[in-house]
Amino acid sequence: MNDIPREKLENAHKSENLLINLAFNIVIPTLILTKLSGDDYLGTKMALVTALLFPLGYGTRDFITSGKINLFSALGFVSVLLTGGISLMELSPAYIAIKEAAIPAIFGLATLVSLKTPYPLVKTFIYNDAILDTEKIAGELSTRGNLLSFEKLLVRASWLLAGSFLLSSILNYLLATILLTAEPGTVEFNEQLGKMTALSFPVIAVPAMVVMFGAMLYLFSGIKKLTGLDFEQIIHHRKTKRES
Repeated sequence: MNDIPREKLENAHKSENLLINLAFNIVIPTLILTKLSGDDYLGTKMALVTALLFPLGYGTRDFITSGKINLFSALGFVSVLLTGGISLMELSPAYIAIKEAAIPAIFGLATLVSLKTPYPLVKTFIYNDAILDTEKIAGELSTRGNLLSFEKLLVRASWLLAGSFLLSSILNYLLATILLTAEPGTVEFNEQLGKMTALSFPVIAVPAMVVMFGAMLYLFSGIKKLTGLDFEQIIHHRKTKRES
């Protein structure tokens, strides 16, 4: 029997992780909030607590598995806690809308502020060893004397990246404002919160990802021009055990 290629195993693992992520953060909480909030089932407060336990549990598991704090996971964890706290205390839905807008806005602002530091976040998101052969790229940039031009390219890519977070912030606020009209502590509010959770991926995540993908293509195109390397040469290729 032939061994399954390592690349296929890695892709299958990534697909499985994505499905689990979507299930715990979107699908299960949505079903609980929209179907089990009535008094005949869990009730409004217990349904809310139960729904929030899934993304919180997933975030905790991710931290235990990785053994380190991820900025995105940490802010996501805090976001879920804030949503639960605001809802359980039956505060105005306006606070949830503000919170929904604030999280991506923080990422966008951090992306721009990081340009003034030795560790710009654009390198974390796009220009990193997991995606690009940064060692080869740096060598070609140095040889051609294009290091300064590359730094300017990173700045422009950072603004595009920040734009994706700004778009997410605006869409988050609009979605929360439009959907959350009922009083907290009611079945209707829970159902609206569940609907907002369900729509967060197609309405918010997809457009923001399109803009981020555009920023990635812009950066890759600029790297190709500055280094003379083609796409296949700048992409990081992981060596298999046989190659190593």
